[in-house]
Amino acid sequence: MSFIDDIRTAFSRRDNALNQLLLINALVFVALILFGAVMFVSTGSSNHGIVLEWIAVPSEPMRLLTRPWTLLTYSFTHIAFFHILFNLLNLYWFGSLVREYLGDRKLVSIYVLGALAGVVLYLLAFNLLPVFKGQPSVLYGASASVVAIIVAAATLLPDYTFSIILIGPVKIKYIAAVVVLVSVASLDRGNAGGEIAHLGGALLGFLYIKQLQAGRDLGTPVQVVGDWVGGLLSGRPRLRVTHRGGSAPAPKKGTMPKPEQNDIDTILDKISRSGYESLSKDEKQKLFRASQK
Repeated sequence: MSFIDDIRTAFSRRDNALNQLLLINALVFVALILFGAVMFVSTGSSNHGIVLEWIAVPSEPMRLLTRPWTLLTYSFTHIAFFHILFNLLNLYWFGSLVREYLGDRKLVSIYVLGALAGVVLYLLAFNLLPVFKGQPSVLYGASASVVAIIVAAATLLPDYTFSIILIGPVKIKYIAAVVVLVSVASLDRGNAGGEIAHLGGALLGFLYIKQLQAGRDLGTPVQVVGDWVGGLLSGRPRLRVTHRGGSAPAPKKGTMPKPEQNDIDTILDKISRSGYESLSKDEKQKLFRASQK
């Protein structure tokens, strides 16, 4: 099977959102590297600025109105190797946790909403705060989306532990806290726009999980648009099925039945014996639904 076939297969699966996000970031990075190499050979300069002008978010609102697609394209754009390396590693580690517990659709929702929240805070800061006014800038990178996923995972499972080299097991709530503090401390280090976007993503990740636990899915609009776009690309119309005669009332959209107390007690006993990591995906989802108000 060719490389193109592998890519096509990866995007044809509906349960492969994490790998698709990773792959899109990697493909855009490779395309930018190849473009820079061609431009350097031709002109003596990589000229990445020409591309960034059209796929990165400008700080000037009027320019942004002429490039609305950058609200999404910026979150898949990297130029520096270590920038994309750390973003993709964190996306894989924390995204795997969110995907396992909440599923593909909510993972994509957090990624997209984190990117949008990062843009909103970035634009507000660069157009309202005196320290940034008059400093044209562009925003690019998946960091806001990745930080949203990190904070969402930490809000969802604060005591889940990752083993870090030279440090050992660390609860992810502390990892998320360090990520946020580093962004705050780095505001005066030359990448203020990126750090501000990180904070927007962090706020979104926290609010998303809190609202989800309260029974409200902030990502519903993202999922609706995604379904619509997916239908256009696949060429398959969405069918509505109508049942005649009596039937049980349908559950409210976005809700799932609460698990029985006996099931929860069994799951809690399993955690006490073997730890949280021993739970199956179904058991983790039941525990999450039970925590919703």
